[in-house]
Amino acid sequence: MKYKAVIFDLDGTLTDSAPGILEGVVYALTQMGRPLPDQSTMRRFLGPPLMVSFTSFLGMTEDEASQAQDIYRDFYLEQAALNNSVYPGVRALLQALKRQGAYLGVATHKPLKPSLHILEHFGLLPYFDEVAGPAHGEEVGKGELIRRALRGQQMDAVMIGDRATDITGAQEAGVDGIAALYGYGHLEEFERAGCQHYAPQVSDLYALLGVQPLPKQGYFISFEGNDGSGKSTQARLLAERLRQSGYEVLLTREPGGTKVGEQIREMLLKRENTDIEHLTEALLYAAARAQHVREVIEPALNLGKLVISDRYVDSSIAYQGAGRGLGEELVRAINAPAIAGRLPDTTVFLRLDPEEGMGRAMRKREADRLEAAGDQFHRDVAAAFDRMISAEPRFLTISSKGEKAQTAQAVYGQVSARLRAAGLP
Repeated sequence: MKYKAVIFDLDGTLTDSAPGILEGVVYALTQMGRPLPDQSTMRRFLGPPLMVSFTSFLGMTEDEASQAQDIYRDFYLEQAALNNSVYPGVRALLQALKRQGAYLGVATHKPLKPSLHILEHFGLLPYFDEVAGPAHGEEVGKGELIRRALRGQQMDAVMIGDRATDITGAQEAGVDGIAALYGYGHLEEFERAGCQHYAPQVSDLYALLGVQPLPKQGYFISFEGNDGSGKSTQARLLAERLRQSGYEVLLTREPGGTKVGEQIREMLLKRENTDIEHLTEALLYAAARAQHVREVIEPALNLGKLVISDRYVDSSIAYQGAGRGLGEELVRAINAPAIAGRLPDTTVFLRLDPEEGMGRAMRKREADRLEAAGDQFHRDVAAAFDRMISAEPRFLTISSKGEKAQTAQAVYGQVSARLRAAGLP
């Protein structure tokens, strides 16, 4: 490894914060009754300190810029800070650096409080030994922020950032600088600053830092629960949150997920197909699953992706094994060649009383063939899920009785803990 310490800028280097920053600028200008500039001028706000941006790009006085900055910061912290996402590859890079013993820091012109909030929200804060940002109302140069991020220590260090101020700050602090060209800056500004090292993509930082990438590790998450428990919604929300946090995520569903699987799904769920034998139903689900595992799930896991499936084999065990009365062990045996040993690493079970769940589902749409199977059927299904939950530690049981956002936060928190325990970044 070439450096003992690696310091990162935040906006445009670790995270793509452009949507939230621009949202905050628009809000501040609107509140002050000022016209909005064109898009090219707006983009110039990405990187420099706010006071510099408001005075230099919009011609505000110091007092006007200070007022705009205060309005922006109040709004940004409350509403826009998390309109943000971690650049793909950043999590894995941080994990590789940390495992090889690097000291990691953040030096940002963003005030310290929202910086810590963003890093914590995306689960990045534990990677960093120090986070340096200006206190409220403090104007401080990038060189000083880099020194703070290093805790004043003299170390063989490098600063990685997406604007020329990051490079000139590195020069002032006496450390090397790397231009993150995947961020908001332009090659010309870095050349004028005398930059010597460039990273067009996050992946280019490995060679520049002399660190080896870690092997990619896939992870399989399934969602289960009674009908109406919100599985599809929560699976989608988790996928969105994990992508925002910098993970590669594949969201899929059962039955379905492939061309063959979707055709089987249509056949299985049509209400008019009342003459399907229970055994035929179980075999059709297994056939769709066999295609799904081989065409979608296994290839994605082999690429190191997080795979999230809205239902998986546990649904067959509960619905066909218990609900249809075929027997849970028979349905397990039918599905054994279909899944070929591939069980989820974590199964999120959304718990909701079956009657309440069916009431929710019926308010949204007409019941499909399985949803219309009757109250006893759904009670038997719920009991089968309870037996699996008691027997298998991969299950995470989360109540879906409350608000959608509350459930989503609980799901994300518990799944994130599982990912960390599995050694994922």
